[in-house]
Amino acid sequence: MLIDTYGRVATDLRVSLTDRCNLRCTYCMPEEGLQWLAKPDLLTDDEIVRLVDIAVRLLGVEEVRFTGGEPLLRPGLVGIVERVADLAPRPRMSLTTNGIGLRRTATALKAAGLDRVNVSLDTLRPEVFKTLTRRDRHQDVLDGLRAAHDAGLTPVKVNTVLMPGLNEDEAPDLLAWAVAHGYELRFIEQMPLDAQHGWKRDSMVTAGDILASLRSRFDLTPEGADDRGSAPAERWLVDGGPHRVGVIASVTRPFCAACDRTRLTADGQIRTCLFAREETDLRGALRSGAPDEEIARRWRLAMWGKKAGAGLDDPKFVQPDRPMSAIGG
Repeated sequence: MLIDTYGRVATDLRVSLTDRCNLRCTYCMPEEGLQWLAKPDLLTDDEIVRLVDIAVRLLGVEEVRFTGGEPLLRPGLVGIVERVADLAPRPRMSLTTNGIGLRRTATALKAAGLDRVNVSLDTLRPEVFKTLTRRDRHQDVLDGLRAAHDAGLTPVKVNTVLMPGLNEDEAPDLLAWAVAHGYELRFIEQMPLDAQHGWKRDSMVTAGDILASLRSRFDLTPEGADDRGSAPAERWLVDGGPHRVGVIASVTRPFCAACDRTRLTADGQIRTCLFAREETDLRGALRSGAPDEEIARRWRLAMWGKKAGAGLDDPKFVQPDRPMSAIGG
């Protein structure tokens, strides 16, 4: 079991498969990209599967989310999914992606055992997409979403970040589009994880702003706390249901007290939180020949030291050195 001193138990493992990405989203990285990890620093496919096996067999992890960077850039992704699906106990598996490569991989990922996907899409306007991501790939994302839905990687969830002056007016249109296509839309407050350290709390689009905009067109009925559980998104029924919309208010309404996550970076470090400034090295233990029980012990020790919260409300908050692309969303 991965328990911390506040009694929280981590059962959800986020695995970053690569720090590389084929977009350059303004809230994540600079236009020229970042200095990527060298290949020898990345966990191998075998190392990833072994660590996931330790997590589900010895530490009580029940759900695995593959992230990046962009996980579809990982050459061995389908094989990793297939091998994790064969583990006992078998964890639930999902993938967070920008969707660009889903049209050609969705069917293979479903056949390998992937359960569902989260796809990032911040706008319905191609020209805004190009401004936000610095790439002209909007139609590729729409095609990827359709392929994921058709392959049965459902529920397909769409993650959206609203930015002032760019797409903050699109919330109602995005929700109407998601309802029409059978996707579950989730708005995420912009977090201070950009490589440029340009995030400013007083200029972000808040959960309150998003809900006010949505209520200009839709009737929203909140789900109860029992339905939410440890999920980061607060959810509302849209016009009485069955469709839902979620808002992840990481900054203005943090959910740290119910957090059930542990994170593995692409280079084999355990992070207890997206905003943690400390890491625990498991790659070194793997490559020095440590047995599974020793790796599990180190993992437990790392999680025991997890802090009460991310500290975003602290005026002395210091942004982590690693951008989101290197940590995994």
